[in-house]
Amino acid sequence: MSTNGNMQNLGVVAEEIRLMTLQTFSHLGFGHVGGAMSVVETLAALYWSELRHDPANPDWKDRDRLVMSKGHAGPALYATLCLRGFFSEETLSELNQGGGRLPSHCDMNKTPGVDMTTGSLGQGISTAIGIALGCRLNGSDSTTYLILGDGECDEGQIWEGAMFAAHYKLGGLVAFIDWNKQQLDGFTKDVLDLGDIEAKFRAFDWHAQTVSGHDPDIIRAAIAGAKDAKDKPSAIILDTIKGYGCDFAAGIPGNHHMNFTKKQMDSAIEAAAQRLEKARSAAKAN
Repeated sequence: MSTNGNMQNLGVVAEEIRLMTLQTFSHLGFGHVGGAMSVVETLAALYWSELRHDPANPDWKDRDRLVMSKGHAGPALYATLCLRGFFSEETLSELNQGGGRLPSHCDMNKTPGVDMTTGSLGQGISTAIGIALGCRLNGSDSTTYLILGDGECDEGQIWEGAMFAAHYKLGGLVAFIDWNKQQLDGFTKDVLDLGDIEAKFRAFDWHAQTVSGHDPDIIRAAIAGAKDAKDKPSAIILDTIKGYGCDFAAGIPGNHHMNFTKKQMDSAIEAAAQRLEKARSAAKAN
């Protein structure tokens, strides 16, 4: 059974995910806040519009798959899966807890709805390619989605994978590159300048486009364009801000894994709740 196609306003959904992600972090006092915040709108577009899935049957063979290669963004994915009904809200309290089901980085053996264990950056593209190729060999029309970090694209394995996917014309593979311009130890332009990421993927014979990463409706349209390119893999470069929607984290140095105070998080949660109510009101007015 597919549970995509929900007509709920995607802007509202994104704010629900962001609020729940911040609430999930709140009891810890630390976490990968920056990279989790910058993929929220992509997750809203995927799980409420494009990605075939069934929370009652997480291993449904005809589902689409998501490989969260930047596995440290797991908390945003956990909030998404919770809102989609893969597990209860109480489970979110297990984030980063010993023996819990929600580790710091995604783990398919622990969390319902997670399709691939990730976190060693660069390796997710290889596993996503394997899944996409396996689906094709099995005669499945499932799409494999992949979320990469821009700093992660420093890894040579990314470009080896890009060559492989293009050579085998893996049209069932759609990669998002979270172009938030920051990585663990600085800004990408200072650590290792990526230049024009879209042009690089085009040079590797991928269908490629750059879009706003904080507008889920634009992302949804980009996914539709990617799916039309059936004879080659697709890259969607998401122009984002690391830490977007969290005032103590957005765009600042050192926001990859960071400590925060209860006061800071309480303020961020209050602001997120206000944005959610504003988004709901706007949706009703339309």
